[in-house]
Amino acid sequence: MRIRALENVDLLPALDLDRATRNLAGVLAPGTHAPRILLLYGSLRSRSFSRLAVEEAARLLRYFGAEPRIFDPSDLPFPDQIAGDDHPAIRELRELSIWSEGQVWCSPERHGAVTGLIKAQIDHLPLSVGSLRPTQGCTLAVMQVSGGSQSFNAVNTLRLLGRWMRMFTIPNQSSVAKAWQEFDEQGRMRPSSYYERIVDVMEELVRFTVLLRPHVATLTDRYSERVGDAASAAAVAPILAAAQR
Repeated sequence: MRIRALENVDLLPALDLDRATRNLAGVLAPGTHAPRILLLYGSLRSRSFSRLAVEEAARLLRYFGAEPRIFDPSDLPFPDQIAGDDHPAIRELRELSIWSEGQVWCSPERHGAVTGLIKAQIDHLPLSVGSLRPTQGCTLAVMQVSGGSQSFNAVNTLRLLGRWMRMFTIPNQSSVAKAWQEFDEQGRMRPSSYYERIVDVMEELVRFTVLLRPHVATLTDRYSERVGDAASAAAVAPILAAAQR
């Protein structure tokens, strides 16, 4: 399985537990399953700050009552590199996207944009796979890390991509400047306004995911698709009738 193991899942030294609501999802929707959240990061460096930020986000999601899974893209091929997309990493990424009800995308800002790695992961998620839609109706939180001063180029691009993938991108977002200063030797994020913003974003993601979940089918019901489905059914009907005679 290409899911990164998360260490110290319940250790949240930078979180003020008196100000955070444990199992927020259960408070909002008691008796329902934990929101399923897929997290993607955009760098394969051994000390990848986008991965470290995603791991902090995943720990917070667990605290808020969600079920996070972090996809490991280390052997993911480029889009169109493998004929028919016949590669286990591609299949697993798509299965995780279909499994998810919400997602977190985090990219470093490189040359004023997102990295090729995060874009490749998103490009491997088609709008539809047969009757399944890997991203439509999912909530989305976007984050970025930067080596220099604070910027919003990467999160703005991720928002555009989320809209294109027919996702509900939440209003809040996180941009961590000089990320190399924000994590300690163990890879844990230090207390700061940047950490507090990630808490805000994950808290908001859980809220939106739980509150929208009962209404996703209605919110993603489109007139144009209903027309297309009717036209397809009309075209197939004579073939089926002939086959039954």
